[in-house]
Amino acid sequence: MTEIDLADPGRLTVPGADRAWAVLISADRYEAERLVQHDTLELTGLETDRRPSPGDPVAVVVDGEPAYLVALGRVESGVGVERDPDDPDPDEDVTPLVVAYTRRLLDEPLPVDGLVFHDSLTPLTADRWRALADRLGPPPPRRTWLVSLDLPIEAASPAEAVRIFWSYVRELGPRELPAYVSPSGDELAMQAYVLGAEANQDPEEDD
Repeated sequence: MTEIDLADPGRLTVPGADRAWAVLISADRYEAERLVQHDTLELTGLETDRRPSPGDPVAVVVDGEPAYLVALGRVESGVGVERDPDDPDPDEDVTPLVVAYTRRLLDEPLPVDGLVFHDSLTPLTADRWRALADRLGPPPPRRTWLVSLDLPIEAASPAEAVRIFWSYVRELGPRELPAYVSPSGDELAMQAYVLGAEANQDPEEDD
């Protein structure tokens, strides 16, 4: 079985042709993945007769000109997983292809060339996989961020205000509500983000 180096989960450690894969997702699915952090990418409706095995490494590529590498992962069994609400083509009668993320590049995708997709899934040689994984370099260091969401709400009581707050959050969600982010200890560096991208909230600067 293909193994993943746990110290560097993007690296294929057991060479073997056609044991790594690239999966092609649409631009719409890519945008959906950027909204909320998922541990897995669950896909149905793939146009392919081939099926990866659990543990096989997968490169997630967004369709386009050029195509972009947006994540690395490995195949999970798909048995007993909860359906992903962001899957645009759910099929209750088909076991989804489940890819557990090992490295995300959702905010800084890398352009790739030389990948030819005849359908939604294509095999990769070990050398091609290593070439993609090596382009990523080491993962960036993690740090603590303060994230807040402030909404002025008219209500008769604090409890009602909280209920209205969560109603707004569920209705508008990350596509419309700005979240304010700053490094822990540096609140003056706070920035507003919508859809995972910095968004100016000062109307005077837009004039």
